[in-house]
Amino acid sequence: MNLSYFIAQRLATTKKYKNSVSAPIIKIAVVAVSISIIMMLISVATGMGLQLKIRDKITSFNGHVQISNFDNNHSEITLVPLSTNQNFYPDFTEVPQVKSIHPFATKAGVVRTDKSFEGIIFKGVDENYQWHYLEDYLLEGRLPKFEIEGMSNEVLISSFHAQRLELKVGDKIQSYFLRSENDGMPRVVAFEISGIYESGFPQFDENLVIGDLKHVQRLNRWKPDEVGGFEVFVDDFDEIETVADEIYAHIPSTLNSVPITDKYSAMFDWLRMFDFNIYIILGLMILVAIINIVVALLVLILERTQMIGILKAIGAGNWSIRKIFVYNATHIVFKGLIYGNIIGLGLLLLQSQFGIVTLDPSQYYVKEAPVYISIPAVLLLNILLIVLCYLVLLIPSYLITKISPIKSIKFQ
Repeated sequence: MNLSYFIAQRLATTKKYKNSVSAPIIKIAVVAVSISIIMMLISVATGMGLQLKIRDKITSFNGHVQISNFDNNHSEITLVPLSTNQNFYPDFTEVPQVKSIHPFATKAGVVRTDKSFEGIIFKGVDENYQWHYLEDYLLEGRLPKFEIEGMSNEVLISSFHAQRLELKVGDKIQSYFLRSENDGMPRVVAFEISGIYESGFPQFDENLVIGDLKHVQRLNRWKPDEVGGFEVFVDDFDEIETVADEIYAHIPSTLNSVPITDKYSAMFDWLRMFDFNIYIILGLMILVAIINIVVALLVLILERTQMIGILKAIGAGNWSIRKIFVYNATHIVFKGLIYGNIIGLGLLLLQSQFGIVTLDPSQYYVKEAPVYISIPAVLLLNILLIVLCYLVLLIPSYLITKISPIKSIKFQ
């Protein structure tokens, strides 16, 4: 038995298929596996990359969870202030998942130049705000600098406002705000542009001007300890809804905590659709690879019918012969995976470094296709394809048990 198995292995693994019928079939199978893993890698890397990029943009301008009065939940403009004298500020020790918490407030206004004017939402933040969240979106200039004492006039405006109003870094802009709903006289505030950002989101670029929180407090005639709300950043985005519930349980009953997934629910529902698209692509690519590998195995079996008969005649068992063909087919899978991983990861690295594939920002909120290469995901895709192909190959290899040694030796 051992001798026959050794002979079978040598016959099956050493023979070259250059002049055989199965040669083009094997090449097609290798190419099919390569294309399958390439498409799987690209779909997962770009899908995850787009989700993470858009998610990071939204949270950079809003935080992961927002704490505010119930009266402000459905408004982009702060209406009712709350005090910073809270047991959860500045350190939210009751919820360990909270990484940082920052006060903010918003107020509607108008920026006017000699040629035009634009409506804005002025977002005020304090001197402890984590500006590094916005560094990736800074196009020109620098981020504003605030001091504990005094009031800074430096602001960060979007490229949308800079183009529409023909502004540049260092320019001074006149902004008009109403002190309160009952005060019809606008208050003029002069700001200096320290930097220009671009997020790709019309909701932010067409509205937000970011500056010192003290301006909103003064315009609204609030006390120094009154703010519009708090932006909370957490360690794990995947636990955001659970953390939001924990935050709600540790804040006063007059306040509410809203995860960013609820505030921008339509956007995150759209992002979740990418998971479904990825699963469809993975399923199709796995099916294509399996079909081609099965066809290649069937051709190999038909081409080696005489060899199978001879091996059975000298005592080789059905399972021993089946393993030989399954191992050879698996070898084709590995060969295709090697080529596919090299090409797929190479294309992803090129896209990551040079941004070759561009997207319409008005549709996808990014200028180029983002890429996120996850090593565990790459390994999982390869293992999944290998295991599925191996299991499926056991089915056509069952044909070997039906081959008669006498008839197969005469087979031409």
